[in-house]
Amino acid sequence: MSETAFPIYWHVITRFGEVQTLLPAALWVCLALLRSQATRVLAYRWLFFLALVTLLNAASKLAFIGWGVGVASWNFTGFSGHAMFSAAIYPLLLVTLVARCSPGWHKAALGLGLVLAAGVALSRVMVNAHSVSEVVLGWLLGSGVTLLAMSRPALQSARWHLYVPTLLALWMVLAPLLAPPAPTHWMVTRLALLLSGRTQPYTRLDLTRELRPLPPAPLPQATVPG
Repeated sequence: MSETAFPIYWHVITRFGEVQTLLPAALWVCLALLRSQATRVLAYRWLFFLALVTLLNAASKLAFIGWGVGVASWNFTGFSGHAMFSAAIYPLLLVTLVARCSPGWHKAALGLGLVLAAGVALSRVMVNAHSVSEVVLGWLLGSGVTLLAMSRPALQSARWHLYVPTLLALWMVLAPLLAPPAPTHWMVTRLALLLSGRTQPYTRLDLTRELRPLPPAPLPQATVPG
């Protein structure tokens, strides 16, 4: 792989974790799940936990950008939204689409979804958008949503029309490649400044400044008696 293709490769992968791609896909599957009483509880649980971690993710970013609340020793300024949403949505998308298959297919789909989410999380580090701690904690947070929302008996009762997976597949392929990036970071920054009353946001440079060693004190100069 050439030096120019390597960063482009990671920038393409990272787009598959954008909220404007994943949330519509999750809502599309939830609407299909809501049509059946057997899978309605699963849809409600998934939406509830998604909303919960979305608020937690936004709160962590607002706290840092507006007030400088972070963990300097971890280089942590807030959960990675790409990693979190990918781990919270991709596994459920794949598992629900193979709901009528054997349990082995469920495990394979779940594992593939988590691997895809891990790839998106890694891409955030490779494009210098997040630190390792931010993507790992974001991935774990999203994986928690998957584990809390999943219910195998309900999934086995799912009924799909052909247009559900067809439109979902088209959306997941085309949206990351064609849709413009959403200005989510800009919106969060504006809100953080509005709430905190600051004119400038806190940055990662501010967080890591306290970890830098202080310059050595200048040696006292000897005085020559006059």
